[in-house]
Amino acid sequence: MRTVTALLVLIALAVGASPVSAARQDRDIVDTATAAGDFTTLTKLLQRAGLVDALKQPGPYTVFAPTDAAFAKVPKHKLDALQKNKKKLRSVLLYHVVGEKLTAAQVASRKRAKTLNGKKVRFRVRDSKVYVNRARVTTADIGASNGVIHVINRVLLPR
Repeated sequence: MRTVTALLVLIALAVGASPVSAARQDRDIVDTATAAGDFTTLTKLLQRAGLVDALKQPGPYTVFAPTDAAFAKVPKHKLDALQKNKKKLRSVLLYHVVGEKLTAAQVASRKRAKTLNGKKVRFRVRDSKVYVNRARVTTADIGASNGVIHVINRVLLPR
């Protein structure tokens, strides 16, 4: 079991993970994402959807956070339509949040997890890279006072 856990931690580190304990944990998930500077689109959409206060609650949460570059891959007309439909926007954003704290090692050892929108995301490891559905985790285990953030390179869209 120790060998498996050690291997999973090595996989997490290979995708750019930093140990959760070393991260600043005096900020909640929203404040941590805002301070990072690479999540302006995500934080703007969280405000528009009315989810900021929810993600400031004690949690714990795991957020698979798309960067601004990930949102730039979404066609503009689709992103605009999403912003106009608050219910659908909330659904998409909640599809990025799991209602428990999952470290990179835990994500790598599971097949799926149920998100706060009620649908499941799938996890897989390929060539020492961790994927959530089709999105690759580029940085893992960013600690926050109410959970953990894993940075992803694509926006997750529920089916």
